[in-house]
Amino acid sequence: MSEQDQHSQQNENREATKTKESQRMSRRKFLTRSGYAVGGVVLGGLLGYLIPKERAKPATPPAPQKQEANYNEALMFFTQEQYAITQAAVERIFPADDNGPGAKDLGVAFFIDHQLAGDWGFNARDYMHSPFYVGEKTQGYQGRINRREIFYIGLRELQNYSQNKYKKDFPALSPEEQDAVLTAFQNDEVNVTTISASGFFNLLRSSTLEGVYSDPLYGGNKNMQGWAMRDYPGNQMTYTNIIEKDFTVVPPQSLRDHL
Repeated sequence: MSEQDQHSQQNENREATKTKESQRMSRRKFLTRSGYAVGGVVLGGLLGYLIPKERAKPATPPAPQKQEANYNEALMFFTQEQYAITQAAVERIFPADDNGPGAKDLGVAFFIDHQLAGDWGFNARDYMHSPFYVGEKTQGYQGRINRREIFYIGLRELQNYSQNKYKKDFPALSPEEQDAVLTAFQNDEVNVTTISASGFFNLLRSSTLEGVYSDPLYGGNKNMQGWAMRDYPGNQMTYTNIIEKDFTVVPPQSLRDHL
């Protein structure tokens, strides 16, 4: 091969090399831009190593997780003022102590609120037609006013009595003053229109205990802590595995546990 032919061959080789390099760079640029365009789906994940490091964005730290809210803790009947009075009163009837939480932490005020918002508040299952007579103590309430109205009047009179006697709202009283007010209602020492003071107190007390020990489904007995204080098993499906054994404490179960 002549010297001229060799020189021509070398030029052709250099041109072929430049063409291949240009094609390779164009392919790399295409893949890099494709990775950006897809935004980290397939190409962005598999071909991320093609993206220049100086152009990569730092990872965003995960946002702090919010504590899950209990949307059952909402008012359906009470006003904010009525709820505050009820919560203060039920806490004195069933206060927190060394054995466990009180009515406030167990959600009893929410339980009463939800019950009053439904059929129980309207006395839907009770015979509420005249004539009305004063019944025996063993017969319970015999009046024409439903439970909603009893609570409405009773909470208002509880507040009025506290303001007249102590010049403060009931929730702002000291525990000893709150006990004195509730005791006055229990002993019928307070003149209340339409209803009896002791009748309201007895209804409030029984509702408090129901809220402490009912299934959490109804708003009280939060996390089944009321049952746990009594070693009450709650809603168990069966006791066949322990029925022939000595007394056994089993973790309580709610209706939700059977889903």
